[in-house]
Amino acid sequence: MSTNLAASGTPAPTQNHLLAALPAADYRRLLPDLELVSLPLGIALYESGGKLDYVYFPTDSIVSLLYVMKSGASAEIAVVGYDGLLGVALFMGGESTPSRAVVQSAGTAYRLPSNILKKEFERRGPMQRLLLRYTQALITQMSQTAVCNRYHTVDQQLCRWLLLSLDRLHSSELHMTHELIANMLGVRREGVSEAAGHLQTARLIHYSRGRIKVLDRPKLEERVCECYAVVRQESDRLLPDRIAA
Repeated sequence: MSTNLAASGTPAPTQNHLLAALPAADYRRLLPDLELVSLPLGIALYESGGKLDYVYFPTDSIVSLLYVMKSGASAEIAVVGYDGLLGVALFMGGESTPSRAVVQSAGTAYRLPSNILKKEFERRGPMQRLLLRYTQALITQMSQTAVCNRYHTVDQQLCRWLLLSLDRLHSSELHMTHELIANMLGVRREGVSEAAGHLQTARLIHYSRGRIKVLDRPKLEERVCECYAVVRQESDRLLPDRIAA
């Protein structure tokens, strides 16, 4: 992946909330090994069962964690943006991940060699506590996604997906086709098209040529199922702006 990004407008590592939450000494220790990389739309950072050579801290990109069936069908189990990192399996006792990580919204991230993160985690200091809290928040998102996909309508699932994605971007606009959203949610494309049509008719979103712009977030939050609030509240509870040294 290319790292030749212009100096002007280059995202700082602290645009990622986990890196920003570290005490200054811990952050400075990681800084020399953080490498800025470009994440084009659709690129796979990890394949199911693949070795984790790096972990990624997104700054202005969104990455979907997908479970892929033998048939090739897939469904999103979580979404990661500047709130977190990709590669939690590394410090949870595994060297590989059962899910596929695909860039959902293009942008950048800082990657860190796996051995550096493991060494930092084993210090049992602020980084370890922060990563464990983030992992708990991620597990909550995965669990709630499973419940949502089982019990709620495609309209509600789409609202949840939009809000969770926007929470992880510095923008009110997403670039995503109905087909890709359908693959993320594990539903038929026609169902996503109908659900997006309902939201557009209600003037909550505007959709055109793969661009989705949220026009009325408060009303979108009124329309979404309880799953979004559960994930949001748990993330807010577990991930403060800065943790104690």
